This record gives sequence, C-alpha cells and structure tokens, in this order.
Amino acid sequence: MKNIRWDDLQVFAHVARSGGLSGAAATLSLSAPTVGRRMLALEQATGKSLFVRSRTGYVLTQDGRALLRKVQAMEASAKPVEEWISTDVERPAIRISAGTWTANFIADNFVRLWTPNDPFRICFKTTEARLDITHREIEIGIRNQSAEGGNLASRRTVEVSFAPYVARNHPNPKGSEWVSLGSDEAITRSARWLLTQQDASICAWANTPYTLRDLVRAGAGKGVMPCFAGDRDPQLMRAGPLIAELADTQYLVMHNDDRHRPEVRKAIDRLHALFRDHAELFRGDRPIGAAGTDDA
Repeated sequence: MKNIRWDDLQVFAHVARSGGLSGAAATLSLSAPTVGRRMLALEQATGKSLFVRSRTGYVLTQDGRALLRKVQAMEASAKPVEEWISTDVERPAIRISAGTWTANFIADNFVRLWTPNDPFRICFKTTEARLDITHREIEIGIRNQSAEGGNLASRRTVEVSFAPYVARNHPNPKGSEWVSLGSDEAITRSARWLLTQQDASICAWANTPYTLRDLVRAGAGKGVMPCFAGDRDPQLMRAGPLIAELADTQYLVMHNDDRHRPEVRKAIDRLHALFRDHAELFRGDRPIGAAGTDDA
C-alpha cells in the first residue's frame, strides 16, 4: 500500500467500530464530511472497497474486515510505545467511555469518582459510539449490554428508563411537536425510537443530545431523554409516561485483565456505588414534575 498514513488508518478504525461517520467524527473531533473524504481517499489508496454505504450507516466489506484486523494488531503493537511517551507513571489515566447523558451525570458527581489523593487520573471519552475495550481504547465502558466475549467482563448497575420531556413553561406540553436527533446522529436505540413513530410530527432536528436538550428547554417541542437526565433538569418536565419499550439495563464493561488493576478496580467500585445510590433516579421514580400534575 502506498501513501497511507497511520492517522488515516486510525480514522478508518473509528468509522468501522462506530458503524458510521457521525460517531467517528464525534470521537475524533472532526466533521462527518471530513471523515467521509478521508475514507474515500483511503479506499483510493488501497484500491479496495472498504465499506458498504447506506442510509443506516457504514458496514465493512470483506476487505474492510481484513484491514480492521490488521489495524487492530498495529494498535496493540503501538500501545506500549504510546504509553511510554505519554503516560505519567505516577498517575496513570483511567479512560471511561460513556454516552452524553451518562458522562454528564458522572461529571456532576465527579467528587464521588475521584479525590486529589488518588494515584490516578480520569479521562472522559464522551461518545455515543462503542469504543474497543478488547484492544484497550478505554479501561471502562458504560453500556446497555453486558460483555460478549473478547476477554471482557461486565458488572450490572441500574435499570434505565426514558420519557418525553418538554420545557416547564411550555403552553401546550402534551400537544407540542417533537424534537429529534437527525437520522445520521441517531446511534442509540432511544434516539432511533422516535424516528420509527409514524405519527410523530418533528419540528426540529439536532445533531447532538445537548442541542436537542437546548431546543426542548427553549420550547421548540418535546424530546426523548433518559429520566436521570430529564428529571435532574429544573427547566424540564415530563410530557407523558415512561416509554416502556426503551427501558434497559446499564453495565460497566472492562477488560478482564485490566479490571484487577487497583486503580481500575477502585474506579469500577466507585462508579457502581454512584449508580446504585441513584437507582430510583435512573428508574424514573423521582420526577420533579410532569405535564398536568403537581411537582413531586
């Protein structure tokens, strides 16, 4: 292969793992069009078709799967060098991957996760895409599925519920139209749910969960959020009942070897305790108000 840069191969790996341009772009802090152009250039450089492109995302071809295996091997080989160059030996970094809402919740409760006396640091990897724990892109992933092979382990935390939310001062909360993530950005099951509702009238689209929340706060319409996010926001109230079909379970997923490291074990235990202590909030049992009801 000629004129192929290592950083292009890393971008390729992110697209392959996230299943599309948007997830990779968010992780890499690049625009989706830029990621798309780089993938086209990589295909031209390799002379091979690496993806099957569709409205629902990017799926690896046989050549794409073969290249991903080679890139993963290169990443594993490069990791010791990267750690030698960048890691503070006295304070190793624990990388935690979580979706936008979960990362926000953890950040708000950061004092439960880390203290100045801890011999490690915390590195947030906020993304809706699933990072590769097997090849050690992160130490801990917070996911809605337990570990499936790959020398991974998981620890169940809490049940998570979802509901529609609207601005607390909205004049017609139950009759308002919807605000949604765009089809390219709707990676999670909860984000895709609204797009499957044929009778849902959508008045505005957002490309990030935070923009969706800002639109809802501004009174544009109602949007789907996890209860632990919507019920913590005093500017919002529920615009309907819990969406039963979106309820799921949250897990901490980690590499089976790394979970025995003292600093990783401490972070796992603290995260588990944090979620356990807020189980009612995650289940949706602590609403601060709902459309047409008194505040609870």
